[in-house]
Amino acid sequence: MSNKKVIQTLDAPAAIGIYSQAVCVNKTVYLSGQIGLDPNSMQMEEGIEAQIHRVFQNLRAVAGAADSSLNDVVKLNVYLTDINSFTKVNEIMTSYFHQPYPARAVVGVAALPRGALVEMDGILCLQD
Repeated sequence: MSNKKVIQTLDAPAAIGIYSQAVCVNKTVYLSGQIGLDPNSMQMEEGIEAQIHRVFQNLRAVAGAADSSLNDVVKLNVYLTDINSFTKVNEIMTSYFHQPYPARAVVGVAALPRGALVEMDGILCLQD
């Protein structure tokens, strides 16, 4: 694959498996799933609100390592162990994203790694 670059930062949790925090191919960055882990302690934040904020902060850190920002996210996938947290995601998302908002999917799941309540991944498109 031409022009493939691994993106890595200490400002987001280290990968807890055999994957990269993100991979950039040409002008597209594929952000791996982030859960509510604090990158310094590698401990899970307490509660859904804190985890949602931490996930957005982790995604922002990885986007920054790609010389980008959350403004360049074109697709966001959200996975929730309790789909009733959907409204809380919307509420908190407004403090991290501005119009035009990215395309998004929200999926209810049975479980997430490390007992997380929320996980998000995304795709961003780098500006020229």
